[in-house]
Amino acid sequence: MSDSAASNTKPLAGVRVIELGTLIAGPFCSRILAEFGADVIKIESPGEGDPLRKWRKMYGDTSLWWYVQSRNKRSVTVNLKHPEGVRIVRELVAKADIVVENFRPGVLEKLGLGWEQLSELNPGLVMVRLSGFGQTGPMAKQPGFGAIGESMGGLRYVTGFDDRPPVKTGVSIGDSIAALWGAIGGLMALRQREVNGGAGQVVDVALYEAVFAMMESLVPEFDVFGFIRERTGNVMPGITPSNTYTTSDGKHLIIGANGDAIFKRLMSAIGRHDLAADTTLATNAGRDLRAAEIYAVIGQWVATHSELEVLQVAEAAEVPASRIFSVTDMFENPQFAAREMLEAAMLPDGKPFRIPGIVPKLSATPGRTEWIGPRLGEHNEEVLRGLGYQDDDIARLRENQVI
Repeated sequence: MSDSAASNTKPLAGVRVIELGTLIAGPFCSRILAEFGADVIKIESPGEGDPLRKWRKMYGDTSLWWYVQSRNKRSVTVNLKHPEGVRIVRELVAKADIVVENFRPGVLEKLGLGWEQLSELNPGLVMVRLSGFGQTGPMAKQPGFGAIGESMGGLRYVTGFDDRPPVKTGVSIGDSIAALWGAIGGLMALRQREVNGGAGQVVDVALYEAVFAMMESLVPEFDVFGFIRERTGNVMPGITPSNTYTTSDGKHLIIGANGDAIFKRLMSAIGRHDLAADTTLATNAGRDLRAAEIYAVIGQWVATHSELEVLQVAEAAEVPASRIFSVTDMFENPQFAAREMLEAAMLPDGKPFRIPGIVPKLSATPGRTEWIGPRLGEHNEEVLRGLGYQDDDIARLRENQVI
């Protein structure tokens, strides 16, 4: 394939996705698929649409977050409480590859849109179901947002300092992790269907399990040693040294020197050749026994140098180090620019603005932004005509408040 042909191809071209989700987990999952070529039809409630349209910073009457979360999607308004609305969704699902939904378990079943009903309609269907606690178990039907998943999954317990209550990360990380698992699971199920000759299936993602799956050695350490991982601030016992430090000009930065060779280079660079040559510090286990001493040495050195000086020394010694980036730093950083991580886009009134670049980078069939989040119901006529509806049918549906 030529470079020009490859650049016009997306890996998920031809995949049809129906999104029955709101806010973060479900919509972020289908956003990933849309960025890489899937035709994502987002079903929204007439009149209001996804509540994310009104979350956080607004430009006019629409959230800037919406324009990112729903890029490349087609918006269709359908009243799921109306039998004709349910019929429209069923017609769309009949021609779909994947359904992504994040309703509370049981809600879609009551509407006639559960797995049993939809898989009978479309045996090859893959249904990605994201919920607080999964589709089974005693907690299945309880409401559960990302914050609950982060708490039950163990992340909140280990985040923060040991003398203070647990803290959250600055973003809805539990929802986003679940969305990633949903996208991975959906694509695995699609491959099973298309390459291995399997039928469709359910991808059941619980938010708490999505977070729990990221908890490293938490389970075996407790089961074997009875060890309970606690909050340790900016350091992690057993991995030394990696910490946050404050420079002489009051800036905060990270230095990660927990590799054996890297530790030696850092000690030599800051003039502590004695520690660089100390054989008891040659491995992580030895360094961890003297963690407090090592952190004090590095902290004292950093405190007498400016941020720029520290970063220059670290770079020359090939030691991983970074200022803690604010969004301002991102906009000024050449690495972000070189990797096209701040894309230029246009708001509906013509105002230019920037949105996050697409991850991951595929060399032959990259994802790209075709359009920002659509107007509510922007694609009603287009999608319905694709199902065979005529203009008078669409007018009747609108008059009856079905769409």
